[in-house]
Amino acid sequence: MSISTPTSTSYAERAAGLVARADQDRWGSVRPSLYETARVLSAAPWLPGEPRRIEYLLEQQALDGSWGEGPLPYRLLPTLSGVEAALAVLRRGTTTAEVTGRLTTAVDRGLDVLRSLPPVLPWPDTAAAEILVPSLVAKINEKLGSLTTGEDMPGSVGRPLPVPGGFDGSAPAYVARRYESAGSLPVKFHHTFEGIDEYIPPDLVPDVEGLLGSSPAATAARAARSPAATARAVADLTAVAQRYDGLFPEAAPFRVVERLWVAVALARAQLPAAALPTVRGWAGEIYDPEGVRGAPGLMTDADDTAMAVLVASLVGLPHDPAPLDLFHNGSHYDCYIGEDTGSVTANAHALQALVSHLRHRPTAYDTYGPRAAKLRDWLTGQQQPEGHWTDKWHASPYYATERSVTALAQYGGHHASKAVQRAAEWTTDTQRADGSWGVWGGTVEETAYAVKILLSAATPTPQPQHTRALDRAETYLRAASHPSHQHPALWHDKTLYAPTAVIEAEVLAARERLRTRRS
Repeated sequence: MSISTPTSTSYAERAAGLVARADQDRWGSVRPSLYETARVLSAAPWLPGEPRRIEYLLEQQALDGSWGEGPLPYRLLPTLSGVEAALAVLRRGTTTAEVTGRLTTAVDRGLDVLRSLPPVLPWPDTAAAEILVPSLVAKINEKLGSLTTGEDMPGSVGRPLPVPGGFDGSAPAYVARRYESAGSLPVKFHHTFEGIDEYIPPDLVPDVEGLLGSSPAATAARAARSPAATARAVADLTAVAQRYDGLFPEAAPFRVVERLWVAVALARAQLPAAALPTVRGWAGEIYDPEGVRGAPGLMTDADDTAMAVLVASLVGLPHDPAPLDLFHNGSHYDCYIGEDTGSVTANAHALQALVSHLRHRPTAYDTYGPRAAKLRDWLTGQQQPEGHWTDKWHASPYYATERSVTALAQYGGHHASKAVQRAAEWTTDTQRADGSWGVWGGTVEETAYAVKILLSAATPTPQPQHTRALDRAETYLRAASHPSHQHPALWHDKTLYAPTAVIEAEVLAARERLRTRRS
């Protein structure tokens, strides 16, 4: 990484401005979540601002009756959440006749979508979907069964909604029984507590300060089960609502992830000198010898810990990778203790952190060199036959592939280089006609990742197909990148989300690297 005043004044100013904005925002630049806002609307009638949330719910329903972003499988959970919240408001009977009619229509349209789902779909690997989906189906059916059919009631009253194929309706109760016998609920279930709230005995309801698992939905669900927690929940949720216009993201605050990912993206291009003191401050504040957590109330995890180690190394702080030892399983890193499915990108970040640390402190090779070699082998073993990687934290293979290619290119060696070149071939083969890349359609975010893949795969003699692809990408990004652009949601939490500052940093860095590639 180079730390200096970049030759591109606009890049220096924009990068420094992005860092300054991220530093000043205590919550993080993410859009509100329909899923999360609907959960709060359902569980927290005592929270001020309900009319705003009802209007948002009605405004966000798509023409086909669904809620959410992305393809249909991604819209399952937001649509369940929207239908259940609308039913909850209808059952309270507190809205005007006009709003009641709109909510009734919304429920009918949402239920039509849910009933028309194919028997089985390849559902995305989003957070705790196996619990959240059947839990919401049960809540919807309970409300449908309790409503009295009438002029203003949904036409589908009395017709139970089936659990979608691939999900087990007994999963929430099973989890509750399992941990009731253990006597405590693991922290990993705090973030999605709303999926098991009605199955957990009162003595297992977590009693923690602040938002439960960084989640407004989980916090509202806990308050519904524990009246003593309501006063605290009002204060905690109101603070979040003030930042997001009365609505709620799926994790708050988001600043740890935002700052780490922004710092790494900009450092891979050129970190302006003006931003260095701020980024060094972030690195010193976030790094923790006991592991880093993405937000208060979450578990410590290997992904955030690796990124904290990496940022510290990139800005010259003497923080070693020892906290990552907590997550090592012999061949690679588990994202967190008790993880069900592994993460390619978390391990790619860990390899980047190890390589960067070893470059600055080669005397640590005996400790971290063999571990880095094992991680290289594990990561290359996860590459798909076509040449790309996929991951559970992002819908796009371009994100996982860029993370993996960056790590392997920095590690070097014949084995890693072969994997990098295969990824570059896949990337050139999948460019769209307008010069963009994207899993569902061309996006500036995914195009930025593809640019970095090809630049990381660059050889001393440039390959003509790579040069042509980069030229077309540069033209596309120049035309498509503008301040008012709303990035599609591609990142995985409970549903899809878009971390605006992170994406802006990735695109800004890609454009700067394109500009300087011939110098």
